[in-house]
Amino acid sequence: MSAIFGVYNLNRKPVASKILEEMSAVLSHRGMDDSGVWSDEPIGLGHRMFKTMPETNNAKLPFASKDKSLVITADARLDNRKELIGVLGPFDESDSPVSDSELILAAYQKWGESCAEHLLGDFAFGIWDSRNQQVFCARDHFGIKPFYYHLSENLFAFATEIKGLLVLPQISECVNEIRVAEHLANTLDYKEMTFYRDILRLLPGHCAVINRESKRISSYWKLELPPELKLKSDREYAEALRELFTEAVQCRLRSSVPVGTMLSGGMDSSSITCMARKLLAGDKTKQLHTFSGVFDHVKECDEREYINAVVRENGISPHFIVADNHGPYADIDEVLKIQDEPMTSSNVYVNWLSYKAAKAQGVKVILDGYDGDTTISHGLGYFTELGYEKRWVKLISENIAYARRTNQPWQRAAWSWIWNFGLNPWITKNRYASRVQSGVQRVKAMTASKTEAFFEGGAELNADFAQRVNPALLDKKKNIKLRTERDIHFWNLTDNGSHFSPLEILDYASGTFSVEMRYPFWDKRMIEFCLSLPPEQKIKKGWTRMIMRRAMDGILPPEIQWRPGKTDQTPGYNYGLKKFGRKIINDVIVKNPETIAEYVNIKSLREAHERFLRSEATLNDVLSIQHCVSLALWLQTKSKCSQ
Repeated sequence: MSAIFGVYNLNRKPVASKILEEMSAVLSHRGMDDSGVWSDEPIGLGHRMFKTMPETNNAKLPFASKDKSLVITADARLDNRKELIGVLGPFDESDSPVSDSELILAAYQKWGESCAEHLLGDFAFGIWDSRNQQVFCARDHFGIKPFYYHLSENLFAFATEIKGLLVLPQISECVNEIRVAEHLANTLDYKEMTFYRDILRLLPGHCAVINRESKRISSYWKLELPPELKLKSDREYAEALRELFTEAVQCRLRSSVPVGTMLSGGMDSSSITCMARKLLAGDKTKQLHTFSGVFDHVKECDEREYINAVVRENGISPHFIVADNHGPYADIDEVLKIQDEPMTSSNVYVNWLSYKAAKAQGVKVILDGYDGDTTISHGLGYFTELGYEKRWVKLISENIAYARRTNQPWQRAAWSWIWNFGLNPWITKNRYASRVQSGVQRVKAMTASKTEAFFEGGAELNADFAQRVNPALLDKKKNIKLRTERDIHFWNLTDNGSHFSPLEILDYASGTFSVEMRYPFWDKRMIEFCLSLPPEQKIKKGWTRMIMRRAMDGILPPEIQWRPGKTDQTPGYNYGLKKFGRKIINDVIVKNPETIAEYVNIKSLREAHERFLRSEATLNDVLSIQHCVSLALWLQTKSKCSQ
C-alpha cells in the first residue's frame, strides 16, 4: 500500500524538486515509514514507503541498478518470488532478503518490456530507462494496485492517487462529463476514464512505454477462456481448488506486521478467515484479527450467528463494528478529503469503519473476500446453457432444487426459462405471431428479472446534458447473447469490468488508515482455474458454488459451508441512509440541487426521493439518490473549471 509517483518532462525541461516534494507530501498518508525522491534533469521519481513485509524492512525506493542506468519506484507484493530469484539471481541477501522492487527491476533488465508477463501478484511500478530515454510502467493483472496518469505532448506523470497528479500546474481539475454521465447511468463502459478530463487510469494488465518519439499504452496480458478442465471425480476438482486457495491465502499472509481479515459471515470471508487461522496456527507470535459489521437495530441484516460460528474457535481476536449506529455518510468530511472521485459503492462505510478499527488495533494488513462470487461463480449461467441446449428435464430439476434452497417459488422461474428458450423463439418464427403479440408482452413483463431492471436503471439525465455527451455513448442495452455458464463467467470477469472501480475506492479508504488490503479470490491462478471448471462443478442439486463448498470441507463450520445464500444488506443501508443521511440528502436534492442540476433531471430525482421517504423506493431509486448525492458532494469540493 505504498505510494509511487513520477514526472517525465518530454520537452526536456528539468523536473522541479518542489513538485516532487509536493507530490510526496500529498501522498504521505500512504507511507509514513520512509520516503524518497530521485531526479535527473527531465525525469523524477518518488515513493512513500509503507513497510508490511520482511523484505521491505531495509528497502529504499526509488532504487537504482548497479550501473545506475535503471531506476524504479514500485508498490508491489510478488507471489512468485522463489521462481524469480531462481531465474534472475543470484542476489546478495547477506544483509536482507531481496525486495520485490529489486526483483521487478532485475526482470526488466532480463526481459525488457515483456517483464510484467513474468510477474505474479499485485503491483504497480514505473522504471526510468536512461539508455533508451524512456519510462516503462505496468499495473497488475486485475488492478489491485492503483495507477493513474496524465499524458500530453510535453508531459507524462503518474501517481498512486489522483491527488498526486493534481499538484502539477499543467493538470487541470476539469470534469470529464462522459464519466459523470456513466456514473449517473450506473455503467462503466470507458474504463480508462476518470472524473478528470486530464487524468486516466492505466487499465489492469496494461503497460505504458513513454519516450519523446512515441507514447504506447498496451495490454501485456488479458484473461482468456481456458479449455474446460476434465478431472476424474468431484473430489479431484475440490482438492485442486483447495490447494490453489490455500496458496492464495498463504501468499497474502506474508507480513512483518499484524494481520486481520474482514469477516461478514458469508462463505468468502469465512473461508479466508478459517484458512488463515489454520495456516497461522503453528506461529504462536501471530494473532489473527477479524473485523465484522453487525446490526443491533436492523436484525434481518445481522450475521452474528455465522460470524460467531467462526470466531468461537481459538486463534482469532474478533472486533465488531455496529454498522447501524452509523450510515453511508459516516465521516463524510474525511471521506471527501481522501476520495478523489465520487463514491460509486454504497456500503463502503462499513469498510471505512472497519479500517478505522484496524488502525486502532495496530493491524496493518487485512485479507478481504471481496467479490469471490465473481471469481468462483454461482453457476447460475448453467440454466441458460441448459435452456439453449433444450435439456428441459435437467433444467427443470436444477431449477426446482435451486428454488427450494433459496426459498423461492420455482414455478415462475421455471416458466421464464421455458418461455425464453422454448416458446418465445417458436412464436417469433411463427407466421401467426402477431396475433399473440399482446400476450408475448405480458409474459415478458412477468418474466423480466430484477437484474435486467437494475441494469436498465440509473438516474434520469438532464436532457441538455444527455444530448451534449451523446446518448449513444451511454447505451447500456448491449445485445450480448451468452449461451454457456463459462461464457457468462468469463464476461463477468472481463467485459463487465465492474470489479476494479470498487477496489480503487476501497484502496483509497484503507490507505487513509494505513491499512493494506489483500484479496485472495483475485489471485490469477485461482481465477484461471475457476474459469476452466465444468458448470456441474459450480451448481449441483440447487447448491451454487458447489466446488467451493466441497473444497472447504473440514475448514468451514458446516452451518456456513452449507448456507444456501447470504443476507440482503439493503435494509441496513436504507436504515442508515434515512436515520443518518436525511439532512445531507435533503440539502442536495431539495434545498440546493443547483450543484447537479446541469447533469440530472431534478424533478425525476425529487420524485425518487419522495418515494424513498415514503418507504416505496425501488432499488433504482436508491441507487439514483446515492449516485446523485455522491456526485454533488464531490462537485462541491471542486473549483469550477473554465471550459
